[in-house]
Amino acid sequence: MSPQISQGLFSSLEEFLRRLFFAAEGEALAAMADLDLSFSQVRVLFALAECREAVPINEVAGRLNLSVATAGRAVDQLVSDGLVDRRGDSKDRRIKRISLSDEGKSLAGRHIEMQRDVLREFAEGLPVTDAERLLNALNPILEGTSLRAHREETPA
Repeated sequence: MSPQISQGLFSSLEEFLRRLFFAAEGEALAAMADLDLSFSQVRVLFALAECREAVPINEVAGRLNLSVATAGRAVDQLVSDGLVDRRGDSKDRRIKRISLSDEGKSLAGRHIEMQRDVLREFAEGLPVTDAERLLNALNPILEGTSLRAHREETPA
């Protein structure tokens, strides 16, 4: 790919995603602000939403590039707020495993659904010809391996 095409694609994707994310995050972040959570707490909350099972605190810290102490403080507050459950590991009592509580799952689910609503509204508002062109451009990319490989390498 030529540098001009690469730069043009980058610039267009960046602007497209910036506008889409801005629209999606406005409402959702306002709802999160009402909970008075720190940025680290929000990051831990959504990292846990991606986990299928309880994970050690140090694993979440690593995924988010936080110190274990910072992640631990965030978890302490989330446990206190009833958004995260913490329990000892069945094989190693020194390890504490964390997962979203039912309330935490509900909160994360509502946030994700708000984002999905914005995406749905965007998709439904596109003119048919633009929607078809976007769909025809995205499908081969999504069926390919470039995003899948990146996602598998990126911890959730």
